[in-house]
Amino acid sequence: MAWYAYCIGEKQAFPELARHRKPVPLQSVHGVSGNQVFLYPASDLAVIVSEHNPAENLNQKAGVDHARVIADCFQHSTVLPFRFGTVFNDDESLRKSIRSNQRQFQNNIEKLRGRTEMHLKIFVEDCCTKEQIHHGPAEGVGREYLSNLRENAVRQRERQTRARAVSFQMHRLFNPLDEEVSCRLTESGRMVLDIAHLIDRKCVERYQNKFHSTSAALKDCHMQLSGPWPPYHFVHRLTRGASTPAVAATVNPPVPVVRVPEAAVQVALA
Repeated sequence: MAWYAYCIGEKQAFPELARHRKPVPLQSVHGVSGNQVFLYPASDLAVIVSEHNPAENLNQKAGVDHARVIADCFQHSTVLPFRFGTVFNDDESLRKSIRSNQRQFQNNIEKLRGRTEMHLKIFVEDCCTKEQIHHGPAEGVGREYLSNLRENAVRQRERQTRARAVSFQMHRLFNPLDEEVSCRLTESGRMVLDIAHLIDRKCVERYQNKFHSTSAALKDCHMQLSGPWPPYHFVHRLTRGASTPAVAATVNPPVPVVRVPEAAVQVALA
């Protein structure tokens, strides 16, 4: 039997597992394709899974169901989310993967216990308007071509400076425990900063209040807030470079948001 995996939690957070060594249904929780969700015990951990048919395609609704199950478990336990589309072919592959990565999983749970992720999206008008952009000849080296190269380099530096300033300002205002930052340039000529902040779960209300006051004070930026979420970005960072669990993904997993240090925010010319 194949298992679709949602996340890893703390066994002690689920009283249903106190007297069981086999998978136990998580009452009133259904996952991908409406399948019953189970708590799969693995030493001090609980793997949240549901039965899965490998021939079944995973669509957008499945992605919503995936996130919903993780959010539900996050109400009871620190969780380490699996990427969307993670499937273990059978019991043995699931147990082997958890066993070989158990120390890492437990360490990550310890690091993230009592913490949650808040997500800021900040829209900033580009400091270099489209009217300023001129495209030089595709080939050849001439005065106009070199001039355009210099202008583009100047614009790139100006954007990076602006993005760095906004990122630094958000860090100073919200003072998170940790952060992930990415930045891109839209076709409409706006810079978009995606910022994930890791904070103490007890500080969510204070964080939300800070967002409302900051959003009202910043006239040159438009801000959006979502959360609290399970710490998706920070789980992915903790697992980067580590051994990959022996799983078979039925779909291509989404590309994670890459952390960009505050001192080196790069603007993608999308």
